[in-house]
Amino acid sequence: MADYIYLLENRLSQAQRDSLLAVREVARAKGLTVFLVGGAVRDMTSGSPVRDLDVVVQGNALKLKKDLEKAHAVITGENEAGQALFVRFPGGVRMEIGSTLTVTYPKPGKPVVKAATILDDLRRRDFTANAMALSLNDGSYGLLMDPLNGVADIENRELRLVSNYGFIEDPVRMIRAARLMARLSWQMDEKTQARYETGKQEGYISAMGEFHRGYETEEIFHEEDPLRVLRKLEAEGWMKNLFPALSSAKANVTELEKLRDVQSQLQMQGIHPETAAANFPYLTAKMAPKEVAALKKSFARQGFVHEIESLEDEAKAFAAEFSGKGAASPSQAWKLLHSAKPESILWVAHTSKNAGIQNKFKGFFTEWAHAKQKLPYVLMQEMRIVPELSGYGELLDKLFFELMDGKLGTVEEMKAYLEPYSPPAPPPPVHLRRPRVAKKDAKPAKSRKKAAAVDANGDAEAVAVAETNGVQASAAAPAKNGVAKAAVPVKAAVPLKTTAPVKVAAPVKLVAKKAAPVSKAVAPVKGKAVAKDPVKVAAKKVVAKAAVKKALVKTSSKAPVKKIVKAVAKKAPVKTVIKKVPAKVAAKAAVRKHAPAKKAAPAKKTAAKAVPAKKAAVKHQPAKHAPSKKAVKTAPKKRR
Repeated sequence: MADYIYLLENRLSQAQRDSLLAVREVARAKGLTVFLVGGAVRDMTSGSPVRDLDVVVQGNALKLKKDLEKAHAVITGENEAGQALFVRFPGGVRMEIGSTLTVTYPKPGKPVVKAATILDDLRRRDFTANAMALSLNDGSYGLLMDPLNGVADIENRELRLVSNYGFIEDPVRMIRAARLMARLSWQMDEKTQARYETGKQEGYISAMGEFHRGYETEEIFHEEDPLRVLRKLEAEGWMKNLFPALSSAKANVTELEKLRDVQSQLQMQGIHPETAAANFPYLTAKMAPKEVAALKKSFARQGFVHEIESLEDEAKAFAAEFSGKGAASPSQAWKLLHSAKPESILWVAHTSKNAGIQNKFKGFFTEWAHAKQKLPYVLMQEMRIVPELSGYGELLDKLFFELMDGKLGTVEEMKAYLEPYSPPAPPPPVHLRRPRVAKKDAKPAKSRKKAAAVDANGDAEAVAVAETNGVQASAAAPAKNGVAKAAVPVKAAVPLKTTAPVKVAAPVKLVAKKAAPVSKAVAPVKGKAVAKDPVKVAAKKVVAKAAVKKALVKTSSKAPVKKIVKAVAKKAPVKTVIKKVPAKVAAKAAVRKHAPAKKAAPAKKTAAKAVPAKKAAVKHQPAKHAPSKKAVKTAPKKRR
């Protein structure tokens, strides 16, 4: 189904699509189903040009006459016996609108019709290639109906009779077979060819009616190459049964060939004229006037006769307009050519001797169309003028006409012309970035909240013991009041917490501890002040509250803190490098300091209890300095 929908949308001209749409609307309003049948389906399937359209409705097509006229269709003929209307739509579209019928032949050439379904209608047709239909109804649009496998015969390029008695029942089918073979260059299949030869010998053609005689004679003029078809019919001997006075010997062959060349040039520019009316005077060029009049009278569609007689007057009116001021510029002439009647354009282009008109046609065929190649698609893209923009097609037409008239020669002129159509630039894209959230510092234990002692001027000094991260502490730049600040990269820092002023009896030195993995408070060792780790932002672990309480320095000295700091400042040089205390000594000192203070016992006799969480880490740290041999004494403590 999808393939035939594509064919309907792409193989038909815009005028043909508009005509089918008009018929669909009329049939829908009447509640009738409508189908595209016959030669149009065959030509779309085979890839041949679609010359005319055959449509059937499941109902009486003759009742649609007034509605079709309201849809701007011109009724050119009528066949009451076959319930068919011959219609011409704007753009030179010829269409035959009939009813779905089943036909019987009590006598050759004497059909009896009866209303039927679409499938019955297909089975009563002439050849299988013509017995196909495409639905034009909502819900089944593009659905192919091929009950007799006509697609296979199209692929084989063969004409095969639907019925074995097809030539006997309707002998005009023999003439139609010869005409289709001349146009399509097809052949009949073996059985059909045998019946065709039999029909010629037996004289089946004598039963052909007047309507079909005039219809087939008129069809010669509607052919794309009428001279070729005429010669084929003459060779088969059918012209003596159609109209003996019409022959290829009486035709103006030279003008017919020129007319076909002009038609091809117009088609390349999007103008599709129907050539039947223009073919008539050249095919009958050497016929007597009486013969020409009789030929016109025999046509089944008298509307075609009116087209022949009005062609000259319509062409004169178009020539006057085309050579006037309204078509002075190339763009004006282009617009007029695409809005006028195609048949009038064809006749003027072929017959006019006016030099100005011929120069315009020469420009139309050669130069004007090249302006489309100059359309600045890249520049339009840079100016944000894209096909999705509203009015893009109209803008291309305006540009095309400006280029055709030579008004836009430079890039600057094109930019100036396109500037009003350029939309504003879009705002820059917004990049939503999440703000970087600083890692929250690990909350120190309650016992670590107060960080350091304060000197006489109110400066805070962090005194700490280095973590066991393999980094050696070093003295920092001189601090305020001569107190050295230690800048040691460590993991965590625990400030000294004093519950009472501490009395120091000996000079104090700053000692950095390397091996202790967890910050611990160490009691002063014989004049050396052992400091805790400096405060670091991200501490990984927090010592348990009970362990921290045991590590606190508990003294009962009432010596003011300021004096302690001053004593440290006097005894500790600014540039002194902080020495490391062996891990074992530091651990023992910490245990002695944190033990219950009943009596001030020497450091050597104090039982050293290792902190459970960090004992293994302390033992495995290498000691670079020999431990002090002197006993480490703690300051006297008072129990509260």
